[in-house]
Amino acid sequence: ITNLKTIMKQTILFFLCMVGLVSGEAQVSQSAHNSWLVMLQRKDGRQVPFQMEQQSENGKAVLYIINATERIKITNVQTAGDSIFFTMPAFESSFRLQILPGGNMRGTYIKGTSGATQYWPVHAYTNVKDRFTAQNGNSKNNISGRWDVSITRANGTIRKAVALLEQQGNKLTGSFLTPSADYRYLDGIVSGDSLKLSGFDGDNIHLFEAKINDSNTISAGVFYNGYTGKETWTAIKNDAIALPEANEPTRLRRGETRLNFTFNDLQGKPVSINDERFKNKVVVIQIMGSWCANCLDETKFLADYYAQNPARMTSGRRSKEVEIIALAYELTTDIKRSQKSVSKFQQLFNVQYPMLITGVAAGDEKKTEKTLPQLTPIRSFPTTIFIDKKGNVREIHTNFYGPASGEYYIESKKKFYGTVDKLLNEKL
Repeated sequence: ITNLKTIMKQTILFFLCMVGLVSGEAQVSQSAHNSWLVMLQRKDGRQVPFQMEQQSENGKAVLYIINATERIKITNVQTAGDSIFFTMPAFESSFRLQILPGGNMRGTYIKGTSGATQYWPVHAYTNVKDRFTAQNGNSKNNISGRWDVSITRANGTIRKAVALLEQQGNKLTGSFLTPSADYRYLDGIVSGDSLKLSGFDGDNIHLFEAKINDSNTISAGVFYNGYTGKETWTAIKNDAIALPEANEPTRLRRGETRLNFTFNDLQGKPVSINDERFKNKVVVIQIMGSWCANCLDETKFLADYYAQNPARMTSGRRSKEVEIIALAYELTTDIKRSQKSVSKFQQLFNVQYPMLITGVAAGDEKKTEKTLPQLTPIRSFPTTIFIDKKGNVREIHTNFYGPASGEYYIESKKKFYGTVDKLLNEKL
């Protein structure tokens, strides 16, 4: 109750300040305070850090959230008095902060979910360079390389992953890869015999901690995931480890060869796979959600590919040889909310292919039967379906590894190009 009252007071103060707002593009601060160590506080009190910088571009305040080599640009920055408000360029998340004397900040991170909105306490400390401090001194081992990871769920079952780690001195970066996705950019430290890695992209909030036994074994790991998630993990160094296979990946049901769907686009216009636009073409179906960080990585890739994909003359007009359709499964069945969230993706990457709202929530256990009954259950986001020129489903890829995964990102792109090129070279 006390936390709720505090949040309500902060929100009221923020809106009172907003009454006096003159420009939504005001400078965050005229002082020398242009970088912060930001701490997001989970429900259990554990704090997840990330770094943020401020710059002025064309006279406007711009913020950057930093995770290893990733820099997430935030242009929607508003200030009023000692208050600052900004929304993430993707995802249903925003910040309301108060700038304190000296340049520190405090306030609330607001995150939309499939249920109740989450309100996370935030503290930001000015001009703190390092995400983690080397409390245990210099690292005792170098753990660069590939690791065979076992993550134990709260119910005691184990899921497998691969960790790709790179260490330079005390600095540690990398990512964890599961059969369906990667945990994107993680940034942290090795100090003494311990490691810490964290990442924040507007939606995903990850913190990994563990003990380094030696250069080949990691134990006593804890993975803090989101607002309440908590799992344990261990790892063994294995540079030859392969990614684990997905359990029951999505496939065509027996006897099915084609998809058959019609959903509305972001303007409410119905689009069908049977439309003339897609006839006799290779078509890529992107199963995605605007809440999904790996879908963000795939959307950027697909938007760039589609923009560069050459058009040809067909029936007196130019058309693409390869078409793409995104099918969005959102957090809720609220169409307006879904349109707003998917539109952020569309605008961020200037997506020119149709993005359709299925109207079925991603968490609905019957989502596949309600939308694409020709398939076995959709278990991972993104899932990518490849349709040949005759309209038949030919391949289904149940993962896409983003740029944080290094070689696996390159392989994901190669796999996409190879599949599309094979289908393009086939005759009708």
